[in-house]
Amino acid sequence: MVLIDGNNFYASCEAVLEPGLRGLPLVVLSNNDGCIVARSAEARALGIPMGIPLFQARPLLERHGVVVRSSNYALYADMSRRLMTTLAWWVEALEIYSIDEAFALMARPADGGDLSAWGRALRAAVLRQLGLPVAVGIGPTKVLAKLANRLAKRHQHGVFDLGAVADPDPWLASMPVDEVWGIGRQLARWCRLRGVATALALRDMPTATLRQKAGVVGVRLQQELAGIACLPLKTAPPAKRETCVSRSFSEPICELAPLREAIATYVSRAAEKLRQQRQRARLLTVFVRSSPFNGTSFYRNAASVELPLPSNDTAVLLAAALPLASQLLRPHKPLQKAGVLLQGLEPYEILQHHLFAPLPWEQQQRRDVLMATIDRLNRRYGAGTVRWAACGLRPSWTMRRQRLSGAATTCLEAIPNVDAAG
Repeated sequence: MVLIDGNNFYASCEAVLEPGLRGLPLVVLSNNDGCIVARSAEARALGIPMGIPLFQARPLLERHGVVVRSSNYALYADMSRRLMTTLAWWVEALEIYSIDEAFALMARPADGGDLSAWGRALRAAVLRQLGLPVAVGIGPTKVLAKLANRLAKRHQHGVFDLGAVADPDPWLASMPVDEVWGIGRQLARWCRLRGVATALALRDMPTATLRQKAGVVGVRLQQELAGIACLPLKTAPPAKRETCVSRSFSEPICELAPLREAIATYVSRAAEKLRQQRQRARLLTVFVRSSPFNGTSFYRNAASVELPLPSNDTAVLLAAALPLASQLLRPHKPLQKAGVLLQGLEPYEILQHHLFAPLPWEQQQRRDVLMATIDRLNRRYGAGTVRWAACGLRPSWTMRRQRLSGAATTCLEAIPNVDAAG
């Protein structure tokens, strides 16, 4: 089993577009430029903590000349797609675990030899083709591959084959128990109170004791640490049970019109996600909340509606969601965040009509073709090329991203020009 992980992925993506950032301390901010959510290795070395609000970290950032960037989700998603496409050429099977991580299957040579040379070649190819540094961890199981990946970043220059070492116990003994994949904060504390402080101690502790606390999940983790594979590779992601789109506003919303625009925008994005997932939703929920720091009493509320027929049609979902806005808005309660949650998801291929269905079957098929055409135009010419009027033209509540980098991989206008004259 292999785990390939992008090093400081958001920060590395920023350096791909601006090579001059390589070697400089760099941080990436969350929505509305609120908190630090990613750091380059140089920024980590300065002791800049993860999750700290920008206003608190600003003196430290300015003192050390740290580069600050807003989150560029379009860039990160596109670089992730390119990374996974590249990795698929190098491995026998691939499981995309997150935006910057993937488990993979790679058979060992017939003599059971070390795969470190293969890992170094893979790492060099990704760096050459995409400009992204990655770490490659190799082990008999997923948990050991994850552990090997951590060790590769710390001690082995980006590649480590734990399955090829003669005695893995010293390496397991060097890994704190709270850094083992699958061990949360509470379970780590429980382990330490019982003298189980390392991955090796967790592997060797009495199984019955661990089962009483963590159940079969803990036993599987222990077996994985022992080299017994219990977590298979998932090459096809499971169907989603719900889809959510939510954002904080750049400025509080106190009126109905901008709240309707925000809800319409989130519904449009959620409907697009549903169509990408080839699913339809039966239940729609809109939720809002105020800021707990604005000096007024905290307010949160939600309203739901069940659709007569599961749908991923943006117009149908908008018609169901927009009337809920007036139910959620309260005088003197400035709203800081809103979102849309779609539940009761069903496969796109299965749609059970009934006598009271809002649209005949033939008209439903035409609507599906229309939605597919809109999605295709937005993919080809950029998000928002075709949009719903309810979303507004120039909303003032959209995310604050004052330090946003370019989107040269997804936008033609952002591609840099090279002057080859002379």
